[in-house]
Amino acid sequence: MPDRRIRLTPGKRVLFLTRDPETVRRQLRGELNLEMKDVRVCDLMDDINTDAMAPAWACFDYRPQALARSAYAGITVDGERLFWDNALIDGNFEVIVSGKRKGVGSSRETAVQAEKYAGIRIAIADGFAPIHARNNINSGVLMAGHDVLLKLQAGEEVPLEAFMTGRDPVTRLIIEAGGLFAFTRAVAKGEVLLPVPDTTARPMTIAEKILLSHIATEAKPKALKAGDAVAVNVDGGFSHDFTSAQVHYFLTEEYGEGYKLKNPAKFAVFEDHMLYAQDMPSLAKFRPRLIEQSERQRAFQEATGVRAFLAKDGVSPGICHTVAREKMIEPGEFIQATDSHTCMGGSLNSLAYGVGATEYAALVYSGITFTETPGSIRFELQGALRPGATAKDVILFILKEYAKPGNTLDLVMEFGGPGLSALSPDERATIANMATECTAKAGVFEGDEAMIEWIVAHRPGADAKRLRSQMVRPDPGATYVGGVHTIDLSAIEPMVATPGDAAKGIPSDPTNGALIRDIGDVRIDIAYGGSCTAGKEDDLDMYARVMTRALAAGKRVAENVNFFIQFGSESVEAYAAAKGYLDVFAKTGVKVIKPGCGACIGCGPGISENKSQVTVSAINRNYQNRSGPGALYLASPLTVAASAVMGRIVAYEPDMFGEELR
Repeated sequence: MPDRRIRLTPGKRVLFLTRDPETVRRQLRGELNLEMKDVRVCDLMDDINTDAMAPAWACFDYRPQALARSAYAGITVDGERLFWDNALIDGNFEVIVSGKRKGVGSSRETAVQAEKYAGIRIAIADGFAPIHARNNINSGVLMAGHDVLLKLQAGEEVPLEAFMTGRDPVTRLIIEAGGLFAFTRAVAKGEVLLPVPDTTARPMTIAEKILLSHIATEAKPKALKAGDAVAVNVDGGFSHDFTSAQVHYFLTEEYGEGYKLKNPAKFAVFEDHMLYAQDMPSLAKFRPRLIEQSERQRAFQEATGVRAFLAKDGVSPGICHTVAREKMIEPGEFIQATDSHTCMGGSLNSLAYGVGATEYAALVYSGITFTETPGSIRFELQGALRPGATAKDVILFILKEYAKPGNTLDLVMEFGGPGLSALSPDERATIANMATECTAKAGVFEGDEAMIEWIVAHRPGADAKRLRSQMVRPDPGATYVGGVHTIDLSAIEPMVATPGDAAKGIPSDPTNGALIRDIGDVRIDIAYGGSCTAGKEDDLDMYARVMTRALAAGKRVAENVNFFIQFGSESVEAYAAAKGYLDVFAKTGVKVIKPGCGACIGCGPGISENKSQVTVSAINRNYQNRSGPGALYLASPLTVAASAVMGRIVAYEPDMFGEELR
C-alpha cells in the first residue's frame, strides 16, 4: 500500500524522455540530471506507444524481471536502440516523464512491467491512453501530470490524492490498496465495501445500458452515467500466446497451484500471435522462449478448462478477434480480453475492450471486474461509400480528424444512423477494430438485421430471435460526453496513414492521415493484406476484386514487390478457396499465408527487413519497428492490392488496369 504522502527518494533519479535522443543518452549514462522547471513539455516525446516500451520480441519472456532488462528497446535512432540492455535499471530512476498521450497502442501490460521492474514507481505525462493507464493502476504505478513533478522536485511531499484526480471511487480504492490484486483481497475479506452509484433514471448510451444490465452487486442503480464506478459480470473473454503464460503466472502467484476459475467455459485461449515467429530466421534466437510461451499457454488451458483454439499441425485456427467474432460474441454482451483489438467485438453490438494481464487474471478467476462507466462519442453515419473507398478509409478519416486532436480519448465510439446499412458487418468490424488506435475505450455499433443474419450464417443453429432480443439501442436524449458528429460516407476518399517524419519529430502513427492523391509518388517493396483488421471475408473479396481485374488485363504483382495475403481465420481461408480466389492469387503472384497475426505483430512473413524498404499494409498500426525497420503506410485492402500491382501507392479505380492497357 503506498504512503498517503508521496515524496522522491533521496539518491533516486528522474528520467525525461526528450525528443532529443542525445539528451536521453546523457541521462542514461548518468551524465545529466534534469528538472521539470527547466524542461518544456513540447520538448518531450508524445504518443509513446507500448511497442516502443516493450517490443514484441521482448515480450517473448513472460517474466516481469526479464522484461525490465529490455525496457524501451523499441525506440531506435538511425537503426540503433536508444536504450541498451539494462539501461533503465542501471540508471537508478524512479520517475519517468513524457509528453502527451503516453501508452498508446497495444494493451500489453508488459510495457508497464518493463518500467516497474526497472524501478519506476511514478509515471508523469500529459495524459495516458486508457488501457495503459488502467495497467499502471492495477500494477501499483502512480500517474500524474507535470505540475505534480514540479512540486516533488521542489522537495515537497505530495498527497496521494494528487495521483487520484478525476478517478472514480473504485479506482481510487485500487490506487490506495497499491494495485488490483491487493484490492481484490481486501474485497474478499470484507475490508472494503464497494460503492453503488445512486444515478436516477435517465436516457442512456449503448455502453451505459450494457453495463447496467451486468451489475454484479445486489444493490443496483436505476441507471448509469459516465463516471459511475461499478462491479460488473463479464460474459466472456480470451487470452492468447502473447499473454496466457503471464496470466497463468499471476494467478499461480496470487492463488497458488491448483487454482480454479469460476466460469472457464466463458473464456478461451488462442494460438495466433507468435506461432509463425518460430520459423523466422530473424527470430531464431528467441525460439526457446516462443516454445515455452506456447507450452505454458497449453498448461494454462489444461489446468483451467477454458476453451481451446490452439494450433494443429503448426497452423492456427485464426486470429482471436476474428474467431471470437465468428463463434463467441453476441449482442449486448460485455467482453474483456488481453488484447487492445478486443474492441472489434463491438461491431456485433457488444461492449468489448482490452485489458492487461493482471486485470484479466482477476476477472477470469472471479467472473467479475471493476470498471468506471465510460463516456461516449456518437457518430451518425449518412450516405454510402463511393467506389474505391472502404471502411478502412472511414476510420483513417476519424483517426485524423477526431482522434489526433484527442476528441475520442477514453470514450466509447458509438456508431449508428441511416448510413449504417451501407456498411456490411465485416466493414463495421474494421471500424470497431481500430477504435483502440483512436485511444478510445471501445467502439460499438447499433445492431440490425444484417448483423443478425451474419451471426446466424457463421454459427449453425444460432437462435436469431434470441439474438434480436439481446440487441441494445441508445435511448433518445442520451448524453454523449464527446458530442454527436455526422460523417457523410459519400465524402470519404481513399487515404493512408503515413510513417511520419522522424527528422521533424513526427512519429509514425495511425493518426497521420493523408489523402492518397496528396502523397505523391511513393514506391513500395512490400504489400501486406491481413490481420484482424483486414483478413475477413469482405477483405478477401476486395483483394480478389483487384487481382481478378489485373489478371484480366494481363497484369500481376509488380516486379520487385512482394504481396502477402494472410487469412484472419480458417473459415476465411475456406471461404476464399470456395470462391476461387486462391487460383487468382496464384496466377497473379500473390503469396498466401495461413491464418494468424503474422506481420502485424512483427512475427511472420511480410515484415520489412531493412530501413530502406517501404510497405503499404492493411493492418492497424504503423508504429516504428512494429512490422520491421522500414517505413509503413496504412491503407485499405483495395489500396494495398492496387498498389501491389502498380508498384507504388495508388487508390483503386475499377477501370484502372484497362486504362493502362490502352
